[in-house]
Amino acid sequence: MTALSIPAPAGPEQDYFVRLFGTLGKWALVTGGATGIGRMIASALARAGANVIIASRKESACRQAAEEIAGEGAVGALFAMGADVGAKDGVTELCERVAALTDGLDILVNNSGKTWGAPFESFPYEAWQSVLSVNLTAPFALAQGLLPLLQRNAQPDDPSRIINIGSMVGTQPIAEDAYSYAASKAALHHLTRIMAHELAASSITVNAIAPGIFESRMSAYVTEDEERLDRVESKIPLGRLGNAADLAGLVHLLCGRGGAYMTGAILNLDGGLGIVPPASLFS
Repeated sequence: MTALSIPAPAGPEQDYFVRLFGTLGKWALVTGGATGIGRMIASALARAGANVIIASRKESACRQAAEEIAGEGAVGALFAMGADVGAKDGVTELCERVAALTDGLDILVNNSGKTWGAPFESFPYEAWQSVLSVNLTAPFALAQGLLPLLQRNAQPDDPSRIINIGSMVGTQPIAEDAYSYAASKAALHHLTRIMAHELAASSITVNAIAPGIFESRMSAYVTEDEERLDRVESKIPLGRLGNAADLAGLVHLLCGRGGAYMTGAILNLDGGLGIVPPASLFS
């Protein structure tokens, strides 16, 4: 049987996927955007034409990330802002600096995160407020402080977008000695749904990505130990860690016109870890 070959149409139809998933000219803020998953998201958006503000605690790290992403073929402009979103003053200052740079914001990615590990018996009291202030309070406070900018750019058929970065440990009762981290991510997933309901009337969507284990500096303790890496990957149904391309695809869906009707979703991006059944009770 001979395959039927139809040439691609000329003209605007070639831009079909760009119209669905493109972010050309949009303004985005990515917290924790200097490293790891945040940097992957910042790169994906900038390479698709968005103007990306990279915010993190160390402004020098943000500048370095911006320079590297620019060298990767970014189309959009890149900006670096130092901000400690774990403190009220840091959130306020970041919102003010963003407002001074642009009069409208299309995309807010709440990615900044903090963790703390210790056995249950010795897990410190201070590890709760310290972690929750970054992982849970900051996403709410930033959405609140940047709401006028998000509302300004929001349209019924092309809403402004908020993406909260949760975690697979927020979907299952897994702690691995990081009790406040796991609890904060579960709470962030719930807050995502609450915010989606609250902000829908303003044409702002709110969704969460719940990543599994990705190739990043945070997972270096896995990737740099071949035996440990093999053991971890053997537990992932798709057999590997996540990478930048896996993340970029979902981000473009959530931020592009194709994702305009999705809100309040918690999207597992974990290679299938979220569908691994519990150990059998009887075998």
